[in-house]
Amino acid sequence: MITVIANLKGGSGKSTVAFNLAVWLEHNQRPVIGYDLDPQCTFSDLAMLRKEIEIKPDIEIHSVRAVLKDQLLSHGDKEVLVDVGAANMAAMKEAITAADRILVPVPPSQTDVWATQRFLHIIGPDTDAMKVNGNQQTLAFVNRADTNKSIRETHETEAALRMLPGIDEVLPQRLRLRTGFRRSLSEGLTVFEMWPKSKAAEEFRALATALYPDVSGQA
Repeated sequence: MITVIANLKGGSGKSTVAFNLAVWLEHNQRPVIGYDLDPQCTFSDLAMLRKEIEIKPDIEIHSVRAVLKDQLLSHGDKEVLVDVGAANMAAMKEAITAADRILVPVPPSQTDVWATQRFLHIIGPDTDAMKVNGNQQTLAFVNRADTNKSIRETHETEAALRMLPGIDEVLPQRLRLRTGFRRSLSEGLTVFEMWPKSKAAEEFRALATALYPDVSGQA
């Protein structure tokens, strides 16, 4: 399955989600090929850090500025994760032509909802990408949600996403704004490797299991 993790707005947590998903899949015996199409190269930098300090499992991430549909489709039964944003629009559109699904992390703010709405217009049914492959699912979820569950902005963002045309499903699983995600990345680790019993790890596993229900989820 080819999963493109994308949004227009920077700071939505695309690379953090892509990295944690890639390692989680590898831990659960599901081979992964990653593509880092973002000029910031965070996804591939994290993979390189793991290799340098010899953390297993390794993850294979290709850091490129351009990618072809046939290239993404050439990996057989491996899971393909693509991290891309608006800074590389041409590559994002090309990746979408190959995608089985588009995963959109959205922080809880009105500006992020507006950015998501613009992104959905870009990948909408009348665009070249969706004319080539109109079978994708577009999934969204609230990322970096408030840790205080009573704060309304997180709930309002999720409600607004459910009203946007172009989103097939808004996942109820949320990742909250926890320091564990940031601190684990600095060590080349996922949150579930560094603090396996933490709330952040629990939230991530819930999201990963929702995305890959056929994976055993041993990690």
